Amino acid sequence: MPTTPREFDIIVYGATGYTGRLVAEYLKGKTGVKWAMAGRSLSKLEEVRDLIGAAADTALIVADASDPATLDAMVKRTKVVLTTVGPYQLYGNELVAACVANGTDYTDLCGEPAWMRQKIDQHDAAAKASGARIVFSAGFDSIPFDLGVMMLQKHCVATFGAPAPRVKGRVRAMKGTFSGGTAASLKATMAAASKDPAVIGYLTNPFSLSADFAGPPQPAGNKPEYDESLSSWATNFVMAPINTKNVHRTNHLLDHAYGADFTYDEMMLTGPGEQGEAMAKHVASTPMMGGADDPKPGEGPTKEERDTGFYDVLFIAEYPDGRTARLSVKGDRDPGYGSTSKMISETAIALCEQDGPGGVTTPGAALGAQLVDRLQKNAGLIFAVEGGPLS
Repeated sequence: MPTTPREFDIIVYGATGYTGRLVAEYLKGKTGVKWAMAGRSLSKLEEVRDLIGAAADTALIVADASDPATLDAMVKRTKVVLTTVGPYQLYGNELVAACVANGTDYTDLCGEPAWMRQKIDQHDAAAKASGARIVFSAGFDSIPFDLGVMMLQKHCVATFGAPAPRVKGRVRAMKGTFSGGTAASLKATMAAASKDPAVIGYLTNPFSLSADFAGPPQPAGNKPEYDESLSSWATNFVMAPINTKNVHRTNHLLDHAYGADFTYDEMMLTGPGEQGEAMAKHVASTPMMGGADDPKPGEGPTKEERDTGFYDVLFIAEYPDGRTARLSVKGDRDPGYGSTSKMISETAIALCEQDGPGGVTTPGAALGAQLVDRLQKNAGLIFAVEGGPLS
């Protein structure tokens, strides 16, 4: 949190975009939060302000990713910048640099691990010095997974006296679509990989966000398999390549609170029997993103589709002696938009309310159980140990 007084608590950069508008709509109902909307076009900001029914005196700030001076002026005015302007590897470089230089906290929806690793290398030391907390991946990728593993391990330590060396993340149910921004990020990442072979290494290494730490071999989780413990087929989960890296980074930032030998993977459950097997094989052979039908940035589902969406993720802790524990994370809106807009908003508010050291970090490492409390009270998430109380 900045040490000098700031005019605003939160500036929503990208408020005229689809997800940015949802964030602005969420924040307008928060009492006690001084917030502003920012984007490239004043007239579009005015249009969104009126569309969501925000107060007529809501501050509107013109700032453009292609004009670093406008970004610098913007970040000097606020405690936290919340940005939905992606792909971040195309539009986030100058904004992160400005936040680091000015000691301004930052949060985004990034699912671009190669770019995130580059920002860690470039800015972590300077962010620690300035006090800026740079919090990536504060949406469906990767808050339910990052915080789900954290809370399960907290329960394991309280129950068994030690963290579990093995955790499985399994998506039991999900209704909703990925965002146009996610699809654009994937395309930008693939374009970057074609130009720089190092990008491929960042994408394939499960510890690529964990500085120079090299942990044990990790389960691939990329082929259909039958899970006896769950009586269900499981297959690859599209968000696993980013979520798993963020979980390992949180463990690294917490001085390996989950253990230096920690292994983790994520898969999607498809059910038992021949039908479950057929679904698992279909999912494994059908790309969920990267086609001509991908949503475009700025596009998204209707309000009814957002409101009827949901997700249910199960985390299973396993010990070599057979002991197990389970914790679920459930969300009450579609993951890519309705729930994500609430999660990043609550992350930004938590950054305003919680002090902490600077650095390029994760929601789990920076905000931990306090963010879980906020998400359960305000954002429609439920963290629950299955078979016992939440520690």
